[in-house]
Amino acid sequence: MKIAFVHQPIFYVPITRSISVPMLTHEIARRLAKSHEVLVYAAGRDFEKRVVNEEGVHYQGMPVGIDKWLLKALKGWRKLSGFNDPTKPPFGSDFYYPNYIWQVAKDLKAQQCDVVHILNLSQAIPVIRALNPNIKIVLRMGMDWLTLLDRAMVERRLQQVDLIIGCSEYLTEGIRNRFPQLADRCQTVHNGIAAEDYLGINHGQRSAPGNVKRLLFTGRVSPEKGVHVLLDAFEKVVEQYPEVQLEIVGKEAILPLSELIHLSDNPQVKELADFYPGSYLANLKGRISLEVANKITFTGGVPHSKLNHYLQNADIFIHPSIFDDPFPNAVLEAMAAGLPVIATRTGGIVESVEDGKTGLLVERSNAEMLAVAILRLLSDEPLRASMAQASQQRALREFSWEKVVETLLCEYQNLLQLPKNRLVLCEEAKL
Repeated sequence: MKIAFVHQPIFYVPITRSISVPMLTHEIARRLAKSHEVLVYAAGRDFEKRVVNEEGVHYQGMPVGIDKWLLKALKGWRKLSGFNDPTKPPFGSDFYYPNYIWQVAKDLKAQQCDVVHILNLSQAIPVIRALNPNIKIVLRMGMDWLTLLDRAMVERRLQQVDLIIGCSEYLTEGIRNRFPQLADRCQTVHNGIAAEDYLGINHGQRSAPGNVKRLLFTGRVSPEKGVHVLLDAFEKVVEQYPEVQLEIVGKEAILPLSELIHLSDNPQVKELADFYPGSYLANLKGRISLEVANKITFTGGVPHSKLNHYLQNADIFIHPSIFDDPFPNAVLEAMAAGLPVIATRTGGIVESVEDGKTGLLVERSNAEMLAVAILRLLSDEPLRASMAQASQQRALREFSWEKVVETLLCEYQNLLQLPKNRLVLCEEAKL
């Protein structure tokens, strides 16, 4: 089978593995390449291609210089014309990186691939279909744009897709409900983790002195991730449990207003616009009291390969998202590392964290409830230990990349209508 993946052109060749979407593609592609031919398309240099071969995967970077100019022109026109429909943002437009999409579609025609797996870039579907009428098109969504962008615009694209994959049932069900005529084309395939990376973690070798307990957050430092709520909760925790430290690992990386806040009808998400003037990170540091300042560390961004060091030294992982987080990899990684997780009851998080078994779920934007949950685990070591064990077992059993690849292959094979004796029921592959 010949399989191609198409990235959004915001990701460049060579692919970085410190960002969730490129990391997902890398982990899936290198495993598929053991028995199939795999290509990955992404952005190259501005005016020339960039080609990289790694672990059996052919990475093709397409020029994007013309598209960058066109995007600036599009944004300028929107500003001059006063066009401000939030359901038709530049990133969702048919005119978003059209040259990149055209080049990919032409190369796919030359490559004669069996399946093309598009990541979030729904506007690529009609162009790829026009030049490749027989290829099987899979659209994988890691954000809920299909349910938030203009309905007619999205529906026109989806009519030409063979399979729509949501990274969580939360996303998939939303797509089914909005486009019931396409419900039979929608499937859920969760994100995964490299199980072998976490088996050697030993929490008995923590570096914190004495009885100090470590709380950990990893991910983008951005308003929708709720780091400000975590800091407010931490102030309350320290009042009752002073032997605690909080480490925030991740760089400030703010989503544009158009990608989340302008699209959302959730008032708690809308309120996050107040954090956009100035630096969110500076805002966070400014809200910390002198009494707890020496207990909080902002580590900044670290290579994904170094993340285990922080997971190994932690006692509790906290993910306080305010938006409907589709299916955060940070939570899966913490679970795989054997950490109990405290997270908000939003989006697809409820599909990874089992409340009361592998961690605790609280309501979003509620620092009081978050503090209560943290104090509960800090004060109950047996509960913390049992949740840690259950958390790791669940992650390694349910969310390995091998399981993800097995399910994807089954879906691809069904699309290609291979002989029945070569098919595996895809639902069984997920079990």
